Amino acid sequence: MKTLLATTALAAALIGFASAASAECGDVTISNMNWQSAEVLANIDKIILNAGYGCNAELVVGDTVPTLTSMTEKGQPDVAPEGWVDLLPDVVQKGIADKKLVSTVEALSDGAVQGWWIPKYLADAHPDIKTIPDALKHPELFPAPEDSSKGAVFNGPQGWGGTLVTTQFFKAYDAEKAGFTLIDTGSAAGLDGSVAKAYERKEGWMGYYWAPTALLGKYEMVKLEYGVPHDEAEWKRCNTVADCADPKPNEWPKDSVQTLVTTGFAERAGEPVMDYFSKRSWSNDTVNKLLAWMTDNQATGEEGAKHFLKENPDIWAAWVPADVAEKVKAAAQ
Repeated sequence: MKTLLATTALAAALIGFASAASAECGDVTISNMNWQSAEVLANIDKIILNAGYGCNAELVVGDTVPTLTSMTEKGQPDVAPEGWVDLLPDVVQKGIADKKLVSTVEALSDGAVQGWWIPKYLADAHPDIKTIPDALKHPELFPAPEDSSKGAVFNGPQGWGGTLVTTQFFKAYDAEKAGFTLIDTGSAAGLDGSVAKAYERKEGWMGYYWAPTALLGKYEMVKLEYGVPHDEAEWKRCNTVADCADPKPNEWPKDSVQTLVTTGFAERAGEPVMDYFSKRSWSNDTVNKLLAWMTDNQATGEEGAKHFLKENPDIWAAWVPADVAEKVKAAAQ
C-alpha cells in the first residue's frame, strides 16, 4: 500500500509539474521575419509550442534589426527563431552580457552560407574545378550572355552585402585579367532567372548565391572554395568596403544564425520548453528542400511548417519527448 501511495504521489507530482510548465509558458510572442526560411521556422515553433507544450504562442511581424533591438531594450518579442546575429554583433553580445538575451541554439547547424557557386553537373564534368582560382582558368566554360568570348560572374542586385563582397572578390582574384566580366543581374529575380536558364540548358554558370534558399533546393549547386584561409582583418579592411581599391583573396565566412529568446521568457517558460529550444536545429540541405517545396506549391509559412512536420518526423521528433511528438503529429494533420 505504501508503495502504491508513493507511486501515486509521484505520478501526481509529475502531472503537476507538466501542468505548471504549460502554465509558466503562457503567452508567447514569436518574431515572424519577412523571409521564407524564418517564416516557416516561426510557424514550426508556434505549432510545437501550442500543441506540444500548451503554450499560447502567436506570431508578430519582425525583421532582424528591429526585432533583436526590441528584445534587448524592451523584452519583446519573446523569441527570434532565426536571428542573423552577425548583422548586429554588438547588440546581441551586449544583450547576452547584460542578461537580457539568451542564445539557445544554432538554428542552422551548418551556418548560413554565402559565396560563389557553379552547377553540380559542371562540377561533376570538371572535377579539377574546386576553387575560385580553378574556375577562373576556364572562361570558356562560363560564357557571358552578351559576349561569349568572355567568361561571366553573375552578381546580385545593388544594395546587397553579398553583391558588394562579390565585386571586391572579382577584383581580388583578378577575374577581369582572366577574361571574365561581372554581370549585374539587377534584382533577386534576375539572379534566380540566370541560374534557372543555365540549368535548363545545361550551360555553364558561376556567381553569387547563398543558403538556405528555395533555389538551391531546386537546383543542385556546388560552392567553390577560396584557395586561402579566412583573414578577418582583411575582410573588415577591404573585402566588405566598397571603395577599397586593393582587396585580397579571402575566405567568405559563414554567418551564425541563432535562436534567441529574452531572459524573461527563458525564466518563465519552464525547463521542457527551453529544452526544446536547445535542440531545435536543422541543416541548410533540409531547409533548402523545404523552401523549394514551398515555392513550387506557393505555400504559406504555416503550410510549409505542417508539410515539414508531416514529412520529416525523423528530424523534428529528436527535438521533443515522445509524448509531445504525438501531440504535434496530431496538430500537423
